[in-house]
Amino acid sequence: MKKQATILLTGILISIIALAVPKKEKTGKDIFDKKYVKNIMQKVFEWQLEHPVVGNAIVADDWARAVFYVGITRAYQQTKDKDYLKAAKHWSDSLNYQLGPRLRHSDDHTRGQVFLDIYAVKKDKAMIAGTETKFDSIMLEPNLYPRERWWCDALFMSPPVWVRLAQATGEQKYNDYMSHMWWDVTDFLFDKDENLYYRDKSFFEKRTSHGKKIFWGRGNGWVMGGLVQILERLPKDNADYDKYVELYKKMSIKIASLQKPDGLWPPSLLDSEEFPQKETSGSGFYTFALAWGINNHLLDEATYLPIVHKGWQALTDAVQPDGKLTYVQKIGSKPDLVKESDNQEYGSGAFLMAGTEMIKLAGKK
Repeated sequence: MKKQATILLTGILISIIALAVPKKEKTGKDIFDKKYVKNIMQKVFEWQLEHPVVGNAIVADDWARAVFYVGITRAYQQTKDKDYLKAAKHWSDSLNYQLGPRLRHSDDHTRGQVFLDIYAVKKDKAMIAGTETKFDSIMLEPNLYPRERWWCDALFMSPPVWVRLAQATGEQKYNDYMSHMWWDVTDFLFDKDENLYYRDKSFFEKRTSHGKKIFWGRGNGWVMGGLVQILERLPKDNADYDKYVELYKKMSIKIASLQKPDGLWPPSLLDSEEFPQKETSGSGFYTFALAWGINNHLLDEATYLPIVHKGWQALTDAVQPDGKLTYVQKIGSKPDLVKESDNQEYGSGAFLMAGTEMIKLAGKK
């Protein structure tokens, strides 16, 4: 009996140690090692660049490609690998550094993040002139369309452009307008009981088949991805800075509590049984946002590092040997089915964003 108890205890200890030690890839490489992270980012980048998603060049879906390039410019900022900058500049040159045609539509602002990131390197005013002109036009009638950004995705697409433009020009009027936009959407769509955003007003009364509120996984991923970009660029003496920090911490606590045992987050955040498949785009943004919080001392490392490690492990598991990121929910506006073969450029953008923060975390166990 004593011998059996000893064997049982030994087995439990081995299991605990196995969970605590960073998982190795089948090749024996540490997936949290800086070199490994850079290599898998490069693979995902190269594969996605060679396999552009048909339709993403169309203006209405241009944002989907733009998010990939947001990840690319961020990868350049962290690694200084000129392949990233070259790709981002080639794409931006092809657009002549102009935003999409719909003046007030947030989706058509997304590419401005890339233009401003390149401007930060090249300092060519022509790269941001179009964005500045359009945003000045919007500000002439800022209350023309109350709650015009009526879906939570907009908080990733547009506000990070405004805050970049304020940083590039020194004009705080862009931050003031951005905050007006951000808190207008938040007052409308943020559920204070759940600390999550509804995708849009059509979900206020909807419930899953199990009777739970519907909060879209990638939708809240968009918010977290946008929120981090506000926090890292907004001056800390800005009147709203502490409000953004408070929102970020509230959402981080909630998001961390919703991670599935496999390390990913479900398409429907409060009902993992509604769509039990893997989903990597929202999960990429959450891994990015939580890792960023650790790196910037807004989140407790002991609490959140295991969650980030688990998320990164699951994301890397979803990358095929050739570099294709799988299980990316297709373009949509709600939780939905996801297949292993599903891929989208914004998913690879989120993966690259997560990778940049994992590089900074390298060495933390």
